[in-house]
Amino acid sequence: MNTQAEDIKAIREMMEKSSKFLSLSGLSGIVAGMAAIAGAAFAYFYLLRDPSLTDYNHKQEILILLVDALIVLFISIGFGGYFSWKKAKKNRQTLLNSVTKRALYNLSIPLIAGGIFSFLFLLRGEVGWCAASTLVFYGLALVNASKYTLEEIHYLGVTEVVLGLLAAVFLYNGILFWTIGFGLCHIIYGWAMYVKYDLKKK
Repeated sequence: MNTQAEDIKAIREMMEKSSKFLSLSGLSGIVAGMAAIAGAAFAYFYLLRDPSLTDYNHKQEILILLVDALIVLFISIGFGGYFSWKKAKKNRQTLLNSVTKRALYNLSIPLIAGGIFSFLFLLRGEVGWCAASTLVFYGLALVNASKYTLEEIHYLGVTEVVLGLLAAVFLYNGILFWTIGFGLCHIIYGWAMYVKYDLKKK
């Protein structure tokens, strides 16, 4: 009986590995969250603390916000790829395979569309709507890609969508919801995933 149970468990694990990207590291979420908080702090203290002093029609302010967001994005992607590569190597798995490509494809469509949509808001000086739209589209991207990876990604995506909708309701507090969504939530979910999937295997 025990042998049958072990065989079923082994088959289930093999099927899961072949259909889902399991090398996503919780550490990447923690780093992404810290980078987002740092980026949001910079945007607030240098640009958004007193909106009356900032004219978002000026190309300089728009460029600074855009560069700030891109730096956060590149740090998140860079460390996310690095930690995932280390985890895949440790588990003797291939990082770039058909499952990873499907996950990235499903992630990228809402993410790219949301990025363009949010950039249009930024060009028009609608910073509040920019924060709301990035959260909503990012959340939808996570939900869309979650069927190819860990289940926690689905719940993180739903959380981001809810925060984005709240940011749209409380428009002038967009930077706060952005910080919670991209910063605090990434750290919380990242730590939970790290404890659940990484620490237990050490």
